[in-house]
Amino acid sequence: MRRPKIDPVVWRPPAAPSTSAKDTLPPLTVVPVNGVGPEDVVVDDGDVFTGLEDGRILRLTMDGRRLDTIADTGGRPLGIELYPDGRLLVCDAKRGLLLVDRTDGAIEVLVPGGPDLRVCNNAAVAADGTVYFTDSSRRFDLEFWKADLLEHSGTGRLLRRSPAGEVDTLLDGLHFANGVALAPDESYVVVAQTGSYALDKVHLPDGRHEVLVESLPAFPDNIATGSDGLVWVAMASQRIAMLDVAHRLHPALRKVVWALPERLQVKEKRAVWARAIDGTTGAIVHDFHGTSPDYHMVTGVRELDGTVYLGSLDERAVAYFKIP
Repeated sequence: MRRPKIDPVVWRPPAAPSTSAKDTLPPLTVVPVNGVGPEDVVVDDGDVFTGLEDGRILRLTMDGRRLDTIADTGGRPLGIELYPDGRLLVCDAKRGLLLVDRTDGAIEVLVPGGPDLRVCNNAAVAADGTVYFTDSSRRFDLEFWKADLLEHSGTGRLLRRSPAGEVDTLLDGLHFANGVALAPDESYVVVAQTGSYALDKVHLPDGRHEVLVESLPAFPDNIATGSDGLVWVAMASQRIAMLDVAHRLHPALRKVVWALPERLQVKEKRAVWARAIDGTTGAIVHDFHGTSPDYHMVTGVRELDGTVYLGSLDERAVAYFKIP
């Protein structure tokens, strides 16, 4: 597929914070699935739900003994959540914001994908059915997410859909808006900016905005509030020095970088990384990172009762570990 043109904006990234060089990742269990890219995960009653690159929504058990296809969106499911009525809320990069029935696979479109919702990515759901969700980019489709990072034009948004179906914008100008997490008491919502290594917080209901974490040492992807009340952050790859340098280049030079053959493009670094932070202060509570021979590029994370479940944009498996 032909690459779109980019119109780069010069940006000076904040310095990457130091992190321990020691491998802190607990023993990892990898559970294969029958397809590519289980990008996010959600857990309910012992089952894990995830969506694949080919559009299928899966239900599986972590012992690997059962795997069922419960629906097919016909698009590209990304973020996945539990909706108050028992259905699954699915952010589909092509079809939009969806509700999926776990029994018969029926799909209801809450907000259609298209010019007004180009890359529906991740969401969090309030008890009354209010949905907070991201549109990652108004410039590029999902397959060109690297173009959005390199251009750094900031066209992502954090949106809100009311139970009545009204949609409004809570935060605009985000650099590849990605993960969303809602406070346990629903007093604020946190959104990840993959393109600027940051986490932002919007207070509810007044909409007051503040930066929760200004600079992460890696690319934040999906985020979720755990059963421990912490904000868990999936980090797909540690920051890449060459990309930080490229952001400082003249726009014309950055266009040259984007035109290089795929084999010469900046590549993510293999890692398994999940971090938990205090949603009030932004302080780090847990930081699990390391490498695995059979897992990398963690894009989804979900903590439940001391177990951390992981999804990946690239792998053919989900994974999990126990918090020590």
